[in-house]
Amino acid sequence: MTSGVVVNPPRKAQEAPAASYNSDTLCVPVTMKLIPFHTGGVSFILAVLLVLHYCHIASILGHKSGGDLIVVENTEHEAVNGEQEEVAVDDVEDDEGDLDVVQPSEQWQTLKPGQAVPQGSHVRLNLQTGEREVRLGEEQLKYWTEEHREEEELRSSFNPDELKRAMKKIKEDWKLASKDTEQKDSVASKFRTMEELKKDMAQLDLLLETDVQIMKRLLEQFNSSNSTTEQRLSILTELEYLVHQVDNAQTLCSMGGLQFILEGLNSSDFRLQESSAFVLGSALASNPAVQVEAVENGALQTLLTTLATAQQLRVKKKVLFAVASLLRHFPYAQRHFLTHGGLQVLSELFRTDDSGVLRTRIVTMLYDMITEKELIFQGGLDPVLDASHDERRRQYSKVSLQEELLEKGWCTLVPQLLESSENDYREKALQALLAMAPVCLDQYRSDGSLQASLHSLKQEYQEMIQSEIILGEENSYFEEIVELIDALQVKMK
Repeated sequence: MTSGVVVNPPRKAQEAPAASYNSDTLCVPVTMKLIPFHTGGVSFILAVLLVLHYCHIASILGHKSGGDLIVVENTEHEAVNGEQEEVAVDDVEDDEGDLDVVQPSEQWQTLKPGQAVPQGSHVRLNLQTGEREVRLGEEQLKYWTEEHREEEELRSSFNPDELKRAMKKIKEDWKLASKDTEQKDSVASKFRTMEELKKDMAQLDLLLETDVQIMKRLLEQFNSSNSTTEQRLSILTELEYLVHQVDNAQTLCSMGGLQFILEGLNSSDFRLQESSAFVLGSALASNPAVQVEAVENGALQTLLTTLATAQQLRVKKKVLFAVASLLRHFPYAQRHFLTHGGLQVLSELFRTDDSGVLRTRIVTMLYDMITEKELIFQGGLDPVLDASHDERRRQYSKVSLQEELLEKGWCTLVPQLLESSENDYREKALQALLAMAPVCLDQYRSDGSLQASLHSLKQEYQEMIQSEIILGEENSYFEEIVELIDALQVKMK
């Protein structure tokens, strides 16, 4: 006879009597249905043996679990695979912490003697092998997804050495974090908090000022008889920063600030001269309204006088900057510059400058004046878009700059800048010589030193280009200088 038996824990809906047992005896109330395949004495004997065998199983399991066990009828008449029994274990005594607890999975695994199982596991007896087997219960299998299995596998993959290393790393990271916190605290202690700063600002009762208000206040302080030279220098520094904005520069002129600046140019203190020239040059830069205002107030004559009489190189540099800013794109001022002896002042400055710094700036300014006039007469601007084009041409036609350069000896002065060892100075000189070529070609051809300088410079830069090619470097700057030399030599032939 083959019997199917399902052993399940008692549920609350069932009123099964509790099982009581000790180490020697076990009495388990069971409800059992045997499914006979034939009648006779043999069936009765097998039934008795099965009952006794179940009592033995219950005695064994009773030593490992305090839960109640009952035998229930297999109402579904399902055949149990391989004459096996299933037991659902409800709970495991908490005080048996010394037991070797098996971690079941979704597959059946053999239980060794002395091993315990977790709550909710399914236990069965394999009648063929006589061994107990365990796997997860139905509720556990319901939530035993692939994600849980991967987590369990990952968790079980750590060995003691890896855990020790991980704990050691955690301690090291904690020490580093503690050090960083201490450093931050030490740095923070050196500064005041935001709340403290807010209190200080409130106590100061700071008043916000517009640029116009600031310039008005600065001019009043500058004009005050109680202001010292240091205070005036500080005021000029602040004004120079403000006048870079076109509107501020025009506002400064409307406040009468231009007169104060021109008075600073006439000061006996070279520091005030330098700072005043710097403020004036910054205000004039690309600001036609201020350029007109400056010419009408006699700024050009003041600048030329200061440029001719100043002794300090730093003063001359700033005054030259102011002159260039005043003349740029302003033909009316350029014509007055020529008629008031501006080229004579520059030529004297050019001859006395041994450093080459002023020479380069003078030559650059002259080159800019020549090229901007050429652009006007070459139609560099669109007459349709520029309504003042004809007026500009008329005003520039009155500026005879190149003729003045020829008359004042600049055709022989500019080539002297080629003697400098600075590549930038040489480049500026070559550009100016090419721009002056229409009126200076005859003097170029008769100047043997100029031709010798051009020849030696060309050889020097060609050698430098070859050296760079050998080294694998590319530098078009030297090639551009050679092109300027070639262009000038072609014009001189």
